Amino acid sequence: MNLLELARNAGLDEARLPKNSEQTQVVGLALDSRALQPGFLFAAMRGQQVHGRKFVPLAITKGASVLLTDAPVSGVVIPQWIVPDPALVLAKLAAAFYPQQPQNLVAVTGTNGKSSTVEFLRQIWQFAGRNAACIGTLGITTQTGCQDLGYTTPNSIVLHQGLQDLSERGVTDCALEASSHGLVQHRLDGVQISAAGFTNLSQDHFDYHIDFENYFAAKQGLFLRLLPKGAPVVINVDDEYGARLAGLCAEKGLDVWRMGWSGVQIKLLEIQPVTEGQQIQFKLNGAEHEVVLPLVGEFQTINALMALGLAVRTGTAPTVALAALAGLSGVKGRLELAAVSREQVPILVDFAHSPDGLQKLLQSVRAYTKGRVIVVFGCGGARDPHKRPMMGQIATKYADLVIVTDDNPRSEDPKKIRAAILKQAPDALEIEDRQAAIQCAIDQAKAGDLIVVTGKGHEQGQIIGNKVFPFDDAEIIRALVGDI
Repeated sequence: MNLLELARNAGLDEARLPKNSEQTQVVGLALDSRALQPGFLFAAMRGQQVHGRKFVPLAITKGASVLLTDAPVSGVVIPQWIVPDPALVLAKLAAAFYPQQPQNLVAVTGTNGKSSTVEFLRQIWQFAGRNAACIGTLGITTQTGCQDLGYTTPNSIVLHQGLQDLSERGVTDCALEASSHGLVQHRLDGVQISAAGFTNLSQDHFDYHIDFENYFAAKQGLFLRLLPKGAPVVINVDDEYGARLAGLCAEKGLDVWRMGWSGVQIKLLEIQPVTEGQQIQFKLNGAEHEVVLPLVGEFQTINALMALGLAVRTGTAPTVALAALAGLSGVKGRLELAAVSREQVPILVDFAHSPDGLQKLLQSVRAYTKGRVIVVFGCGGARDPHKRPMMGQIATKYADLVIVTDDNPRSEDPKKIRAAILKQAPDALEIEDRQAAIQCAIDQAKAGDLIVVTGKGHEQGQIIGNKVFPFDDAEIIRALVGDI
């Protein structure tokens, strides 16, 4: 289609369009110049490291038909579409270019628990006989498998391509992780969201956000900016920011369900660790229920009940959704049992990479441990540096043996990252090599102990400098104990 038609389909202001837009053909959209083909619109936007205008000459060489950006680029012969916020415009263009999406799309935001919640929601829908999918940190997951995307919330072009593909494959229900980065960068602005959930807000991403209020403002955008009036939302009100958000959503006219220990529509009453996982008691709209949930950790109970609420709110019969809870499967890299050592020590892998996530993880596994809790962890480089000593302090408080190692140091000196953690974990062992650190934990553990290796979860590579080296915590663990 031509640029004028595309802009009209996207509901955009035609006044800013370049001259003769009806003569400019657009056959595709590209944010990455490497993906650009002849006839594509190229969006040159500001990134965290570099502005996309750096790649405009390459885009022109590769045959871009029009440039979308925030300021004129000199010497460019193709039409330039100059707008104050090209990310917002691109999101609407992507929605117009790939107009199909599953009929029911639910977005979940929060610091921790997004991946588990959307996967549990997908499983509940699937149990109910619906063709369901979820999109997030693990990629696009359907009943037949998972396709990696590389980002928690993919860019708007990739997102809408994925949604259209799911729709064409008959998927009717899709759960989507909404990261704060994705919300601020308007990646979700073209998506027709049916309902939304909020898990919690804790220290994370402060390399990107100024402070908690800025971080919270980003999360609010999903509810106060993107949801239509009257849309159903489920919010964990045990979280102080969740309690605030519930009030703001009610003021906007959203249909709010409050859940958690302090919940109303979903009220958690009791959790009892059992061999199979957890026996939980809760009320759903006043009716009391008891379920054996095959998952470990209070936070997983919260995630599962959040998914239950979102399923019921989007049309799943409560009796069916409740029955689905007993068959939920954990998410890869989230309290995943990687192996059991020769001394019968369980070794778990988890993605926990924030102070709150680490604390909840260590508190949760304590109930299943007769002996010591041993934790192996590090912190990522080129990310929020303030959380490092906090995580050292939490590990020292809630674990019996702490081994500090490298996570994904990226461009930072890994020794300095470890030193920041060790300031609040002076008795921890420091072992730079991650595999050696895991081996040390296995060697130290005795019957009755439990080992958790945290921070990377499902990731299959370790980022050192600008290179990614193969490293899968679970696979390494299985190799070390002789399971593979």
